[in-house]
Amino acid sequence: MDEERRDESLQESNESKGIDKLVDRMESRRDRLSDAYDAKQLRGQKARGFTEKLLTRTAYGIIYAVLTAGCLFAGITPTAIIVSLYAWLCSSEFFRMCRVAGRMPNEILGLSAALVFPMAARFFSLRSMVFVVFFLLIAIGVWYVLTPRANIADVAVTIFAPIYTSLSFSCVVLIRKSDPGLDGALLAFGVMLSIWANDSMAYLVGSRFGVHKMAPRISPKKSWEGFWGGMVASVIVWVVLGSIHLKSISLPLAIAIGVIEGFLSVVGDLFESRIKRGVGVKDSGTLIPGHGGLLDRSDSMIFGSMAAYILLVFGGVI
Repeated sequence: MDEERRDESLQESNESKGIDKLVDRMESRRDRLSDAYDAKQLRGQKARGFTEKLLTRTAYGIIYAVLTAGCLFAGITPTAIIVSLYAWLCSSEFFRMCRVAGRMPNEILGLSAALVFPMAARFFSLRSMVFVVFFLLIAIGVWYVLTPRANIADVAVTIFAPIYTSLSFSCVVLIRKSDPGLDGALLAFGVMLSIWANDSMAYLVGSRFGVHKMAPRISPKKSWEGFWGGMVASVIVWVVLGSIHLKSISLPLAIAIGVIEGFLSVVGDLFESRIKRGVGVKDSGTLIPGHGGLLDRSDSMIFGSMAAYILLVFGGVI
């Protein structure tokens, strides 16, 4: 009898173990299916998120590009007006970041100078812009003497903001002013188009193929793959301009401008990213959905247009 009970107990134990193993296998399979489903959902969400972000970025980028191009082809004065507006907004966003960092700049003087630089480039000469700098320094010096709360850091950012955002941006006006006709508009548009192409291709290539981080402490999303993609796009635009003999631009000069302008566009982007990281903000503003502030959209243009202007002058094009 005891032996029969032991056999029955052993059989029940084996059946119980078999049921437990079956339950474990079913639960394991369910977990694997659940993980696969979650992974699929996550990939789908990432794909949708990337697509939505790309479409938003592209749509507002097109609006910005069309508005700018329209002013370039409308004439020198519309170009100066739109650049003055851009410079004022960029300078305002820069001052906002300075306030976040605890600085108290004189925004009235800084923003006034930001408006004046492009208009001086339009209606006067390059020399007149030097006088604007002189008047700005004098005005800020008087303000500093009469304002006990101001410190030297406040003076520095007040001077730097309009020079960084407006004096540099005025190179677009000088390039457009070099020829009042269609060639001047095409040349200025080419300068801006090559920088836009650099930014867009760097974003697309970096998002899809970016592995090797370029400056992880400053801009974690930038990659060397994106950098080279952007450089190729910039050079292609200038090669096209050279191939149609716009303003007699030689092919070697076109390639040189594409390379140097493309490189300095990236430097300008990283420069502004370094400023944002230093003050602890993600974007300079919220004016352009998908891009951030106007300074975020124009940081490459500021350095890139300066490089293009200098190279076009020394290359004898303007």
